[in-house]
Amino acid sequence: MLIYKNLKKIALTAVMVIPFLYCTDKKNVDSFELKTTPSVYWIGDGQTPLAHDSLFYGDDPAPMFRKEIQVKEKLKSATLLITAAGYYKATINGQRVGINYLDPAWTDTRKRIYYAEYDISDLLNNGNNCIGVILGNGFYNPLPLKMWGRRNLREVLDVGRPAFIAKIVLLYENGEKVEMGTDKNWKFSPSPILKNNVYLGEVYNAKNETEGWDLPGFNDSNWSEAIFSTGPEGELQKSFFPHIQITDYVKPINIYSSGKDTFIIDMGVNFTGTYRIKLSGNPGDSIVFRFGERVYPDGSLNPLTTVCGQIKKKGMGGVGAPDIAWQTDTYILKDENPVWFQPEFTFHTFRYMEVSGISAQPALSDISGLALSTAVQADNNFYSSSDLLNSIQDATQRTFRSNLMSVQSDCAAREKFGYGGDLNATSESFIYNFDMKSFYRKTVYDWVDAINDSIFVDTAPFVGIQYCGLSWESAFLTTQYYLLLYYDDQELVKEMYEFNKKWMEKAQRIHPRGVVDSGLGDHESLSPVPVELTGTSHYLMCAEIMQHFASIMNDRASEKKYEQLAASLRKQLKEQFWSKPVTEKINKQTLFATLLYHKVIPEEETKMAVDSLIQAIKEAPASHFTTGIFGTKYILEALSEYVSPEKVFEIVNSKEFPGWGFMISRGATTIWETWKESDDTFSNCHPMFGTITEWFYRWLGGIRPILQHPGFEKFIISPCTPDGLNEIRVNYRSPYGTIVSNWVKDEDKTTYEFEIPQQSSVQIQLKKDLSQKITVTAVSDPSLNPNAIKGLNEGNFELSAGKYVVTIYNHTF
Repeated sequence: MLIYKNLKKIALTAVMVIPFLYCTDKKNVDSFELKTTPSVYWIGDGQTPLAHDSLFYGDDPAPMFRKEIQVKEKLKSATLLITAAGYYKATINGQRVGINYLDPAWTDTRKRIYYAEYDISDLLNNGNNCIGVILGNGFYNPLPLKMWGRRNLREVLDVGRPAFIAKIVLLYENGEKVEMGTDKNWKFSPSPILKNNVYLGEVYNAKNETEGWDLPGFNDSNWSEAIFSTGPEGELQKSFFPHIQITDYVKPINIYSSGKDTFIIDMGVNFTGTYRIKLSGNPGDSIVFRFGERVYPDGSLNPLTTVCGQIKKKGMGGVGAPDIAWQTDTYILKDENPVWFQPEFTFHTFRYMEVSGISAQPALSDISGLALSTAVQADNNFYSSSDLLNSIQDATQRTFRSNLMSVQSDCAAREKFGYGGDLNATSESFIYNFDMKSFYRKTVYDWVDAINDSIFVDTAPFVGIQYCGLSWESAFLTTQYYLLLYYDDQELVKEMYEFNKKWMEKAQRIHPRGVVDSGLGDHESLSPVPVELTGTSHYLMCAEIMQHFASIMNDRASEKKYEQLAASLRKQLKEQFWSKPVTEKINKQTLFATLLYHKVIPEEETKMAVDSLIQAIKEAPASHFTTGIFGTKYILEALSEYVSPEKVFEIVNSKEFPGWGFMISRGATTIWETWKESDDTFSNCHPMFGTITEWFYRWLGGIRPILQHPGFEKFIISPCTPDGLNEIRVNYRSPYGTIVSNWVKDEDKTTYEFEIPQQSSVQIQLKKDLSQKITVTAVSDPSLNPNAIKGLNEGNFELSAGKYVVTIYNHTF
């Protein structure tokens, strides 16, 4: 048990006792541990911390470290365990170790630091070898940028000089084991990377390159001895989740001149990552790269939607900060020979790349975009006969991947923070597209480290923002619920239960009346939404989740307590927003969708609420949705359940404003932060409105989990076949295997193809008239007797594991 104390206003007070799993890989019992011991130390360059903010913006070369090691014959295995405070790149004999980038994952390093374990057997030779490490700043040594003119990350994060800790373990065939850790026998020297920052970019001076520095036999006599570092205080834990890797290669589609010695490269799509480009010029030439999601009508770069913290005027970012904190890199040539450049310790979100300082136009074949993302498994797919829906799905998936950078960010350029509101809105959508189990476990632990005992925080890791309220912090609890619902992760429920109970006590202290009366409401709704509606509905959801968790824990007293709390919150929502007229200006779409989604309205009065919701949609521009971060999720579900998914399809399958189709019609390849188009403020790559992909899977594919049978042991398939759509192909990878729900329509019939994994079963719910003929063929079991299937003629029947073809004929008999 870990007792989290009040550490620098971030940790929980000692009353919160947390049963904690230390994130070990149970499947790999032979893995080694990385920990500080008398022979393994944190090491760095030992430079004195800078005394004034302005000094942070000068050159500060990333240190590179080297150590030669001897390897004997008959080596059985070799393992490198490594992590850093900041980022690291490791090489063995000049070759990169692994395929991870921007490692380790961002955490509160006061609490925990994840390390990676690499098999380096194939990189080592008999005899002398060299391991090299270069350190980047990451979020451990950020610039003192005053984001929004006031928020300096150095005042909140655990900060210091970059450092690293590593151990090599050699096992020989004769049973001999040799361990070598980081110590003072390592040497270091400044690298050609003069500056590196996750927001502003990287400066690389090739004139400072040291040929062969990470190869054996290099003369390092003039290098400095590594300096012992205290390192961060956090516990070293083996990573159990995917790392950031190159997940796609993006080929540019166009390049053109935008001024003297300046060119614009159009990558074709907006994405997060870096690039590789072939450069040439004169010795000492500085080639400058800038990045943006848009270009102006004259074709010049528009970088303003990706500017860090909206720093867009002189003095706003603090002493020494740039007037405009745009994304930029610089490469300084050392000679006339062509060279390939790829930044190492930064990442950008961009479609357009401006290159200045070169006289000759680069060839498209000499440029490649490297899309970076946490490499979550992506076995799930959605395809339809609608090009528009497919474009929306592609843009949504690209947006999601762009914002999976070890935390689930809200925008991977301007902020890069892990906001809880976006988790509450989109975690189910992410789960429908990717295997998020281990990523979201890491996310829950990030929140454990971020939460304090007195106020709600907005992000994990905590970056000092604490005004959005319960609807943001409660994401740590709802994420646990979705891990249970979709992956049957009961272990996490049990592990976090006491912590969750203490959090509910905290919520009660902050909102003793039950009504959530502070924080942010339906962010980016086109009309106002009071936090009393959305915040209290999230509190209600938390109470219901805890009621279910208490049932799992056989904690009957708590189960009853949370049941009563849920009933009280539902009553207060009903009294404030349904039983009496709402006099304040409010987005009625969000109002009625929220009340329907959270089952606040009595069953006998539901039709009135549904009629009110329909009227609110009719009164909106183009009869489309005007909802924000939470209302959009709610209205997609409520309108589908209480009216029809066909009505949702009419809205989604449109290019009029506001809507996803409008974004696509305006050239969007990622989802915007706002319904309205923004070319100077709001992110063009934001997951918030990506909830539409959840609707694709849940209603067009019809694949839905059942809480009483978590992890898809038993589930529902209830696809919708709206007019104007002729085909859907959906597959979802559940813990039991792949679920398939396809359908295709022609003039005479609708044909469904279903695949149910082994050891699971499904409740099929199809829309049909009793007079329509329905047939079932079991592809995997030709002996199946359709007449034995109960409920088949009604279109509501159960199937066990296997592959099936179900046909409903349009004509009646």
